[in-house]
Amino acid sequence: MTAPGGPAVPGGEDRGGLRAALSGLTTRGRSFLAAGIAAAVCAYVLGQSDLLHVGFLLALLPLICVTVLSHTRYRVAGSRRLSPSQVPAGSEARVQLRLDNVTRMPTGLLMLQDHVPYVLGPRPRFVLDRVEAGGRREVAYRVRSDLRGRYPLGPLQLRLTDPFGMCELTRSFSAYDTLTVVPRTEPLPPVRLVGESSGYGDGRQRSLSQAGEDDVIPRGYRHGDDLRRVHWRSTARYGELMVRREEQPQRAGCTVLLDTRRIAYQGAGPDSAFEWAVSGAASALVHMLERGYAVRLLTDTGRSVPGEGADGFAGATQDSADSAGLLMDTLAVVDHSDGAGLSRSYDVLRGGTEGLLVAFLGDLDEEQTAVAARMRQRSGAAVAFVLDSDGWAQGAQPGARAEERLRQLREAGWTALAVSSGAALPELWQHAARQSSESSVAGGTTGFSGGWS
Repeated sequence: MTAPGGPAVPGGEDRGGLRAALSGLTTRGRSFLAAGIAAAVCAYVLGQSDLLHVGFLLALLPLICVTVLSHTRYRVAGSRRLSPSQVPAGSEARVQLRLDNVTRMPTGLLMLQDHVPYVLGPRPRFVLDRVEAGGRREVAYRVRSDLRGRYPLGPLQLRLTDPFGMCELTRSFSAYDTLTVVPRTEPLPPVRLVGESSGYGDGRQRSLSQAGEDDVIPRGYRHGDDLRRVHWRSTARYGELMVRREEQPQRAGCTVLLDTRRIAYQGAGPDSAFEWAVSGAASALVHMLERGYAVRLLTDTGRSVPGEGADGFAGATQDSADSAGLLMDTLAVVDHSDGAGLSRSYDVLRGGTEGLLVAFLGDLDEEQTAVAARMRQRSGAAVAFVLDSDGWAQGAQPGARAEERLRQLREAGWTALAVSSGAALPELWQHAARQSSESSVAGGTTGFSGGWS
């Protein structure tokens, strides 16, 4: 038996196979062996030859089973298919196991067992009575987790046993599969900046047809580029294959800031405030990608999800589905940070360009509220969803302290909303649009360049 994809001998050709088989004696096999030895000793003491024959047979039967099982020559090959390999928290994935007997002799009784983490459910076990020569068996089970993360599936184990149940021999496949459980996402109402029907901006574009041959700024050749775009003069100059840049419209940028500070949240589990913030960030990222924005996930540590676009933005040159998969993989394993402030994320935003900023923040003290307020200065629009951990744990509305933090953010130009336990992000999203519109009417300006629709 081997890892999925190639067969191997499960018994006789393994070094120490007989010794391993002896260690695999079942309780029944050990009982028969002990009874046989005891009967033989009693027969010797009492001088009973018939009892000696009985003891000899009792002890011989498990030894014969061990010998036969350890020299079994049939081969099996196994494989595992996981569908899908990435699921939202609370959804099920189907795991299909396939066992092939690639020898010319049928197998005996087999038990198939797959190792799965306890959070995915009970360990699946299947009994296969007999697999004919060249035969195949397929079994399936389902796994589900309410907690996001990456979970290994495997190794797959095959347990061989003799017809009398005297001995069991276990062999393991070597391959693993990984199930990625990503945060749950919710569809959000469509968002539109004034004068922009999608995430594509109206920035000036330079037409290559109007530029001279010497004005073209080439880039290195990438696999799949059209050879008709090769810029031969630059190729000769740089000594490597260069192509003309494609004319592309500018894409509006959106940064989603996720506060992961451990001190900013209380509680744990799928219904905690931190998990709500992670799920909210995932929903916002997917929504903005679908709207055509180039997005970036930024945490309080100052780290952003790597993307092909400038400044760590994903979706600028990637397909939206690929960008979403990259971001969701990151959010599947994001955890609390040990940092105490938001200064590192502020440093990243301070050096960037203007764009939409959506922040999911935990508890803020006066100092961190001031840091968050300064982030608004470099952003064309800013929305903050602030979670009050005390109110969340008690199922109550945000207190006076949380309302004061929201007021300070609003005075700095943020569209800031408090998030209480059980709040639905789509409703908050719409409420943010109304608040932004009211601020526009009252102050003549708006954090969303004219509001949301």
